[in-house]
Amino acid sequence: MPTAADFLDDLDKLKSEKELEKLSKYFKGDDGTTVALGVKFGDIFKLAEKYWEMPSNEINKLLDDPHYEVRMGAVSIMDFQAKNKKTSPERKKELFDLYLRRHDRLNNWDFVDRGAYNIIGEYLLDEPKDILYELAKSDVPWKRRTAIVATYAFIKKGQVDETFKIAELLVNDDNEYINKAVGSWIREAGKKDVNKLLLFLDKYAGTMPRVTLRYAIEKLNLKQKEKYLSK
Repeated sequence: MPTAADFLDDLDKLKSEKELEKLSKYFKGDDGTTVALGVKFGDIFKLAEKYWEMPSNEINKLLDDPHYEVRMGAVSIMDFQAKNKKTSPERKKELFDLYLRRHDRLNNWDFVDRGAYNIIGEYLLDEPKDILYELAKSDVPWKRRTAIVATYAFIKKGQVDETFKIAELLVNDDNEYINKAVGSWIREAGKKDVNKLLLFLDKYAGTMPRVTLRYAIEKLNLKQKEKYLSK
């Protein structure tokens, strides 16, 4: 059975000083506790796929690690498991619970974007969605980002109501990473139901952060863009 120790040994072989210099920009917005080893994203994902059968107790050990690449590896392993057709419903629930229990270790936007869709959103497709509203009201920005990013699983199924409801809770958030996420995911929801996007924009375009608005209107026609940018 794959272990955390084996994963760490293999990851250590992939680090380089050149890559270490590039990684600092990805920690913008975290709490300052993250440190890097210097491993390329592609190499982390390939290694995580190799270790995709790692049990939860070993993944949990990786989540304790202070290094960015180790925790990104942990979330990636969870993601590979969550979307694998061989993974049982019971195991998916275990991954769902682990993600939420250890959310304190997912302290940067890309941890959320890597895991929230499959681990949280896909699991919730046929489950009550209450947890998303709890996350959306959290004081922790990364939990709020999980709330909106997870709804992409519903969008892919043509279900957009949850996305707009969560977006309403977050539309005036004071964190740029939430602003960008709200704009991005209502844009994606708008691809499935443009009328609901336009109704949302009619109500909030004049008050939402400009970055949210610009992300949201990205796929609209020029006349529509000009209308909402003028509000």
